[in-house]
Amino acid sequence: MIRFIGITEEHRLEKQFSIENLNFKKYKRFWVDFDAPTEEEAKCLADIFHFHPLAIEDCINKVLQRPKLDYYDDHTFFVTHTVREEDKEILKDELDFFVGENFIVTFHLHSSKEVSQVWDQIVNQENVDQFGSLHVFYKILDKSVDNYFPIINSIEDKLDEIEENTYNKPMNNLLNELFKTRYLLLNLMHTVNPMRDLLYRMLNSHRLSDIINRKEYFSDIYDHLLKLSDLVMSNREITADIRENYLSINSHQTNNVMKFLTIMTSIFAPLTLIAGIYGQMNSWYMHKTV
Repeated sequence: MIRFIGITEEHRLEKQFSIENLNFKKYKRFWVDFDAPTEEEAKCLADIFHFHPLAIEDCINKVLQRPKLDYYDDHTFFVTHTVREEDKEILKDELDFFVGENFIVTFHLHSSKEVSQVWDQIVNQENVDQFGSLHVFYKILDKSVDNYFPIINSIEDKLDEIEENTYNKPMNNLLNELFKTRYLLLNLMHTVNPMRDLLYRMLNSHRLSDIINRKEYFSDIYDHLLKLSDLVMSNREITADIRENYLSINSHQTNNVMKFLTIMTSIFAPLTLIAGIYGQMNSWYMHKTV
């Protein structure tokens, strides 16, 4: 699906669900969203907007691209990640932006709740003058990063449950849950850190003057990503500590069993030896008698 929002010269907001035969010059600012587009719809990136083939290839490629930015003549291309939790797994989706001075094009192969939330806000807002390409880009990016926090919070709750073991689960089950949680953190780290690096590059780029002029807003997103990165790393350290504690407990229990077996062996070994010697002597005596 392709949907369109534009602000006309008369400060009127117009919505369309088709961009074919659309006169973009009549709009001061506009936003085109490619929401899980078909192959035919994806061709509009080249046929209508004439974006660079390499940027288009990054968009339609089903292999997840690393967050990055590329500069072009009249726009900047951004690759970002969004995350969602589904069936106790963290799923990552790619969300691409073409951001120009008076337009923004978003492209995502899967439906994005962050994009839909900002879209509804723009459509329902009374002051259309607030609508702009950088404003839309910031709002979507901010919501995408904010949605990381509930996931990391649920992971922390899971770690507390594993550490306290209130349900008295067997140690093998706890270790399996611990390794799954550690994998989730690793998966999250592979998204948070590249997004953090992307924001750092944006804030320190001399070619993104509009972002520099609104540095405080994007710095806030960068601060959130720094906090997320610290949370992921600290929770991975906690998983390592819990793992070492469980392994130490398991080793201690094994040592106790070995001590018990050693004591029992020390008690019964002499008796077995004596019984063996006398048994052999009796056998020799009975043989001589016969």
